[in-house]
Amino acid sequence: MAHSAMKLDRQRGMTLLGMLILVGFVGVFLYAGVRLTPLYVEYMNVAKGLDNLKSEVGGGGATAALIQRTLEKHFDIDDVHSITSHDVEVIREGQDLQVHVAYDAYAPFIANVGFIVRFEKTVTVSGASGP
Repeated sequence: MAHSAMKLDRQRGMTLLGMLILVGFVGVFLYAGVRLTPLYVEYMNVAKGLDNLKSEVGGGGATAALIQRTLEKHFDIDDVHSITSHDVEVIREGQDLQVHVAYDAYAPFIANVGFIVRFEKTVTVSGASGP
């Protein structure tokens, strides 16, 4: 009877080694998130600048030079360093202008391992003067 009582008293739970492995695994993902966050924040600033083009230069009369100057101001204010306004492609399609940006951003991770993230966005801006 004493022998069966001992079996009921067995401890259950995670071992120290299991806990360390779990903490390490979670830590790697948290560190990756910390390294990638600035890239995504910068992309959100780029996307915001492109979206603001519609209200700032849209409505007619927009040119590629005006779009690049406007984006240059946005990129300076929002502290964007991965690209410049000259990396933005402006393509005329009929009376509208397609403003396209595509770039890769790099974030170092551990030793010689890093992340390369591809960002891309296109907006349409009215380029011709109205009637």
